[in-house]
Amino acid sequence: MSLRPPGVTPAGRGRAALTVLAVLALVLGGYGLLRADAGLATRQVTADGVPLTVVRADDDGAGTVRRPGVVIAHGFAGSARLMRPLADTVARRGAVALLLDFAGHGGNPAGLPGAGRDDTASRGTLEHDLAVAVAYLRGRPDVDPTRIVLVGHSMGAGAVTRYAAGHPDVAGTVAISLPDGGDLPDTRPRRLLLIVGGLEFPAFRATAEATARRGSGRRVVVVPGVEHISVLFAGRTHREVAAWVGGAGGAAPRPAARLVPAGLLLLGLGLGFVPLAALLTGRRGRPVAPVPVAPAPAVLAVATAVTGVGVLLAPVLPTTRLPLAVGGYLTGFLLVTGVLLAAARYWPLRLFTAGPTPGAPAAAGGPVPATGGRTPLRPVVAALLLTGYAVAAVAVPIHLGLTWALPVGARWWLLPVVTVGCLVFLAGAELLTQGRSWRYAAVGALAVPALGGAAVVGLAPGFVLLVVPLFVVLLGWQAAWAAVLRRAGAPRWAPAVVGAVLVAWPLATALPLS
Repeated sequence: MSLRPPGVTPAGRGRAALTVLAVLALVLGGYGLLRADAGLATRQVTADGVPLTVVRADDDGAGTVRRPGVVIAHGFAGSARLMRPLADTVARRGAVALLLDFAGHGGNPAGLPGAGRDDTASRGTLEHDLAVAVAYLRGRPDVDPTRIVLVGHSMGAGAVTRYAAGHPDVAGTVAISLPDGGDLPDTRPRRLLLIVGGLEFPAFRATAEATARRGSGRRVVVVPGVEHISVLFAGRTHREVAAWVGGAGGAAPRPAARLVPAGLLLLGLGLGFVPLAALLTGRRGRPVAPVPVAPAPAVLAVATAVTGVGVLLAPVLPTTRLPLAVGGYLTGFLLVTGVLLAAARYWPLRLFTAGPTPGAPAAAGGPVPATGGRTPLRPVVAALLLTGYAVAAVAVPIHLGLTWALPVGARWWLLPVVTVGCLVFLAGAELLTQGRSWRYAAVGALAVPALGGAAVVGLAPGFVLLVVPLFVVLLGWQAAWAAVLRRAGAPRWAPAVVGAVLVAWPLATALPLS
């Protein structure tokens, strides 16, 4: 005798459990983000077109006590928000921290000339923005102008070391993941701390050690177990920076105080997609005659060849002229690869296609949705709502807890362009694999080594290597949600539509304007 309550299925119980977990993660994440600002005062200003964020301890000494001032500069495709944990650490130790968004990054709508090329125009713009930030910080009544320290990561590390080398009144400099120090004078900047992650490319450590040997008062710190981005969230990094800046002691650093709650928000919104998709589609599948499907080895072989052609053609496409560093190449790659994937579904894969097998599952890897007399508008409305949910799921946690994720300036029209590229790629993968989930994920995964190899041999911008990890996460996330939509009986086009914005949004809002 079954003890199951009438009308309650295992799938229904699973969705209910996911809903509870999603709500719990959202509550904990929201609470954690609210607590991250405790004891800090933040002010947003704009000086000479450069967005600045002032972070200091929220106490009664404002304007009466001169404190050390710290300008914190982000790296390529970063933002002031990415560096906020370091600002929190030095502010809690008694300093006044100033974050800036370089041109082309974060909330700064101006383009960065030569973005990604480290040329004279790019360096000049970075120096201008840094000079604006330093001047603003020196002019504050609560900052001691003789105790200004500059902190930079990657591209920002190069900018702050060059600036400090030309301004001996800078009291100290911290270069995290310095890409190149060969053009620095042997005696400047003074008091230079070089921090590098133990898992970064060997060239970063070699640069730090070579730069340290060329001057006195320089120190190298290798932070074990972290790479180019996670070095910013390592406790050792925060302790070293705080000690170099000086100050009045304070609480232990909490570098993950925003990152962990943002991760909980991402988890909650990711899990919440499962019951929401089932609720909005509200349809059950029905068996249909199976569509002939090519063998998996043939599908993957064709997809491999197609991605190879994609990386070869992308550099010569008009999309490379888009004012989005690296993004133009990625958009071209996604467009041409998607078109070729879709074309390959009809040739040459048709040569390998086996005939239908009686009783085989439907081509989409599950039941094909039946309309059941429902209005044809329902799947369209559901897809639009789920697309909006995808925007919130990716943009809100990233913006609140990691880095800038809102469109500004030219990003408003670049975002639809990048989204179209992602849509074509995902639709081509869907057609090629006939919605078979593991094949679909494998086709997306093939783009990763293709892009990485293209960057290594010079076919793609070198900064593609820094974007690839983000691309892996986004494609994996999209593949998981695509499987959810298929199981929920959504239309065949829905995974590509919902997934396109999920992948495109972070790329279009994080990559620098040029």
